[in-house]
Amino acid sequence: MNKKKRLNKEEDSIKENLTQALNLPQDVTLGASLVTVTGKNEVYIENYKGIVEYDSDYIKLSTKKGQIELRGKRLLINYLTNDEMKITGRISNISFL
Repeated sequence: MNKKKRLNKEEDSIKENLTQALNLPQDVTLGASLVTVTGKNEVYIENYKGIVEYDSDYIKLSTKKGQIELRGKRLLINYLTNDEMKITGRISNISFL
């Protein structure tokens, strides 16, 4: 592992430890994604980086910490901004990769 990657990993680890020790919200301090699910028909996602794949049965998003995968029927991105979005449809599965 090169020096820059090692330093980034060490910095991330320090940030995570400090966030836990001070009981701070991870979405603010670490840029972690915040996923709010309302029943089986609505998902609100904050702090995503981009859309990897999108069709009516499958949506994959990239985040700072990995990817989020949604499966269902009639999935629709109702609105999106640079860092948040609302997805509706019949949601059957949400996975964090």
